[in-house]
Amino acid sequence: MCYDIQAKLQSQLKRAKANNDHSSMLELTEKLERFLGKSLFHASGFDHPELLIYPNSSKFLPIPAFWGLIPQWTTSRDQARELWNKTLNARGESIFEKASFKDSAESKRCIIPIDGFFEHRHVKGNTIPYFIQREDNEPMNLAGLYSIWKNPASEESITTFTIVTEKANSLMSMIQNNPKIDGPRMPIILENSEIDVWLDSIDSQDIHELLTKYPTVELKAHTVQKLKGARSTGNEENVTDEFFYPELGPSLFN
Repeated sequence: MCYDIQAKLQSQLKRAKANNDHSSMLELTEKLERFLGKSLFHASGFDHPELLIYPNSSKFLPIPAFWGLIPQWTTSRDQARELWNKTLNARGESIFEKASFKDSAESKRCIIPIDGFFEHRHVKGNTIPYFIQREDNEPMNLAGLYSIWKNPASEESITTFTIVTEKANSLMSMIQNNPKIDGPRMPIILENSEIDVWLDSIDSQDIHELLTKYPTVELKAHTVQKLKGARSTGNEENVTDEFFYPELGPSLFN
């Protein structure tokens, strides 16, 4: 699962800055003016925040999109609201079969750059939040799907996305130990060499291999203070500061 993330503006724009000239960046800055200075130190998917995604239609130029995919076939705003909380994540194993994701999996894939994500561990009756990031502190490029939905009542177009997940690696399996869930999950973190395959490939076998691979990106994790509610952004810069919980004892994973 991946419902809580950190996405600083610098990390969201890093790909664009690395692959575009000065004039292109000026144009991009004008288009994304409302994002300037805006960093999401903690964003909950259930608040449906607007992030920058890199769609396969413009691989190096990001576009704003709301978290929680609304399929193109959605017929009303009421139906969109009903679906929104159910499409924050998409299980990689079934995106080509699930009605909510099938169209996007075939033609509308994207990456979502973030700094890291939060996950909770159950310890002696308490839930303890962890912040997970790359070992090298580089942004994570998550595999995502997007959709452009037109509200039939207002003719307004809304771009939305979902984060694709896979079975958890050993680190995430130790953290995500909730007995109520059907096995630990984690977002698919793409290596640089895998990004073009995810965005461009029309070979379903290539995509299948990405979706079923064992996660290889090196990750690290540390405990943080309690997050401010499952549906509260709690957008404070110190949200990822390390915080010690006595019940954990001297070891991170006691």
